[in-house]
Amino acid sequence: MKILHLYYDLMNLYGEYANVAALKRLLDKNKVPCKVDTLSVGDKIQFLDYDLIYVGSGTERNQKLILEHLKRSKEALKAYLDAGRFLIMTGNSFEILGKEIVDAKGKKYAGLEIFDFTVTEQERTRDTADAVFKLIEEQERNKEEIGSDSENTHAKLVGFINKCSTIQGIETPLFQVEMGLGNEKAGQTEGIRYKNFYGTHLTGPMLIKNPYFLMKLASDLCGKQMKGDYLVHEKAGYEITLRELSKRMEAK
Repeated sequence: MKILHLYYDLMNLYGEYANVAALKRLLDKNKVPCKVDTLSVGDKIQFLDYDLIYVGSGTERNQKLILEHLKRSKEALKAYLDAGRFLIMTGNSFEILGKEIVDAKGKKYAGLEIFDFTVTEQERTRDTADAVFKLIEEQERNKEEIGSDSENTHAKLVGFINKCSTIQGIETPLFQVEMGLGNEKAGQTEGIRYKNFYGTHLTGPMLIKNPYFLMKLASDLCGKQMKGDYLVHEKAGYEITLRELSKRMEAK
């Protein structure tokens, strides 16, 4: 299994290297050979050499840097996505895949135009919130497919949102918002999903705070069920966080 941590140096605002480390550890524990490469601006990317590519969150300035770097490779990236390969983009990184980003001063940046959404940044103010999101694809699935525990809660992800943008025009969102911020500030959906591409502003780091989603992702990637018996503390942390955030929602 080959994983690429792309822009590991520029897009690591919230310690997202831990997402890659958590995924590799799970694969290692399940005896799946795994190699992680790190590439950045200036490197040539052979997308189809990798089973999964991960890009984390960065400053607005660094986001524009990687956008310019990827423009020369956008057709190759689109082919990678169309082939159903795995791409995970957290924080503001996935915003570059849309048609356009308008910054806080009104300057327009052409996106990679792989998707039709547009992004508008706001000046000075950042929107922050704790989040409980539910995977849209999981809502009608049986709980046995999500995890071995009796409660059908593992389609829910917890984390934190910190962003300065709104996104319009996403037709295939990743999450239903139960608590927190959507693509638009008061929106009911968040992120974007296309085949095995997951794009979300959810941080935490996301795979550390959501061990059941980590296992689902690794299982889908490998085509077999991953065992996460060693994730005792991660599962306990997830359950506590979800319980406390659920209490907060019920109190409103």
